[in-house]
Amino acid sequence: MNEFGAYMIRSLKLASTGRGSLTGLTFAVKDVFDIEGHVSSAGNPDWLRTHPPAGRTAPSILALLAEGAKMEGVTHTDKLMFSLNGENAHYGTPINPRARGCIPGGSSSGSAVAVASGSADFALGTDTGGSVRIPASYCGIYGFRPSHGAISVEGVIPLAESFDTVGVLAAEPSVLEKAGAALLGGGLQEEAGGLRRIRFVKEAWALANPRFEGLPEGWLAGLAELGMECEWIELAPEGLSEWSSTFRELQGHEIWRRHGRWIEETKPNFAPDIAGRFEGAKIQSAKDIEDAKRRRQVIREKVESILGDDGLLLIPTAPGSAPALQLPAERLEGWRSGVLQLTCIAGLTGLPQIQIPLDSHHEAPIGISAIAGRGQDRKLLAWVRQLVESRAVELVAHSRTESAT
Repeated sequence: MNEFGAYMIRSLKLASTGRGSLTGLTFAVKDVFDIEGHVSSAGNPDWLRTHPPAGRTAPSILALLAEGAKMEGVTHTDKLMFSLNGENAHYGTPINPRARGCIPGGSSSGSAVAVASGSADFALGTDTGGSVRIPASYCGIYGFRPSHGAISVEGVIPLAESFDTVGVLAAEPSVLEKAGAALLGGGLQEEAGGLRRIRFVKEAWALANPRFEGLPEGWLAGLAELGMECEWIELAPEGLSEWSSTFRELQGHEIWRRHGRWIEETKPNFAPDIAGRFEGAKIQSAKDIEDAKRRRQVIREKVESILGDDGLLLIPTAPGSAPALQLPAERLEGWRSGVLQLTCIAGLTGLPQIQIPLDSHHEAPIGISAIAGRGQDRKLLAWVRQLVESRAVELVAHSRTESAT
């Protein structure tokens, strides 16, 4: 185990059961997936002691094993998956290989570090409010959140069912595409299938810090050079903070409905920030959320009408690079608010999103994300791979990023 071994909570191995596009590749699994005969901790020792071993292995794991991959370990997660930071008072904080001294991001923190450190070719995580996309951004790797319902969440500890997804993290877009295709079913898609209309979201880019200066313009120019139709749009004139509030209302209601009884009966040991979030979820559970559901439906219809089956939204994955370790809680909470304004777009709409890492030789990684229309997951995976292989936009974005540092 290398110096980043803190990412792993159990060195549990499962052999491949078939041969296919993932033969010869290894993967790690977030500690929320059922593995026959074992108990997932969900990042909390009280959860671990109050739940029985799984009777069967999650279908998502079985699909990867059948496609030829080997499972190499079980990775850390934040407490009950309810954080975007990756700091766990019970089991430790995985070291961010690309930004030492900074948080790895959560709640799929261990999975991101396993990939970023080269300890696994790819990893499984879950993403409810950004828990694959944000650690992927902070650790400088690719992260895929699928269309809601496109990949089975059977055998996965839930957080908020109408937002929960199983996602993939990988260092290479070709591996991300293969693993995503194995989970989605139906095999690889050779062509990007006409994803030609690229929309840069003004409200999202307004949240980006100076690390992104000049970057959207560089990408717009590079994509236009590749023959894509690019323009700036206003997605949420009322502000993405309103969208984030809708997300929080709905998520909190579902979280307490799912876990409230266990929390009140068990009284688990939570860190203050996590305890505060669950208390907020309890308050949300007592509210009438029908209006929030209606707002979500309006948002879904609006975004889907913009995207269709050939459009993409381009946004920063997070407002900037990973924050430092052990920041005061109020500073991290303020940062989290900005993050959720970006991640809630795919969360509320249930649309697929891929985080694309952008390197800088001077600072920690930052990332840009592409969001596609509902069910366009394979197209999106192929588009990102082909985009990276072309190198045209990568070179433009890299030069703009460097000039801004």
